[in-house]
Amino acid sequence: MPTFRTLTLPLLAAMCLLLSACSPQDSAPASTAAAPIAADQAHSILGAEGKGFTVGALMGANPVYVLFDPQCPHCGHLWNSSLPLHNKVKFVWLPVAIINAKSLPQGAALMQAANPLETMTQHEQALLAGQGGMSASSSVPDEVAEAIKVNTGLLNRLGADSVPFIVARHPQTGQVITRTGSMATQDLASLLGL
Repeated sequence: MPTFRTLTLPLLAAMCLLLSACSPQDSAPASTAAAPIAADQAHSILGAEGKGFTVGALMGANPVYVLFDPQCPHCGHLWNSSLPLHNKVKFVWLPVAIINAKSLPQGAALMQAANPLETMTQHEQALLAGQGGMSASSSVPDEVAEAIKVNTGLLNRLGADSVPFIVARHPQTGQVITRTGSMATQDLASLLGL
């Protein structure tokens, strides 16, 4: 019979993984039609094919791409961690729909917001307060739904199985960096070479 200690250690390890990223609850197999994206190509492919909203240093030449699901609380924590860096970094947030039925309409509402910074901040506050995030119409324009579908496909092609998923180019080395999960502002700044 297993002891309490032998059951506790694997449980704690699993909980630590869950605390920094969200995965799809009803995971469907990734499409095999599209080729996987190599890590060194991730930044340029997201720039060419991803669609989302831009916040931060809008004239920045080195954008940081964040694939996120509007229903993911870890994405909300990363959003909050990114706010103090907006004067230094251009962030492009690319919504995906992997968690539940609210993901697509909320992602669409964020993409179409007149003020995405304000809308996303309010949405994440409501989500992190346990209120499910913002209200969003289930009637999503076809082109916006398709853009979110493409973003979700990009996430799959990158081999990511959870969000938030960050893709950046290190300013000093030029190396493409990828990372899954949330982190504190200081850790995010360090990851981005600030």
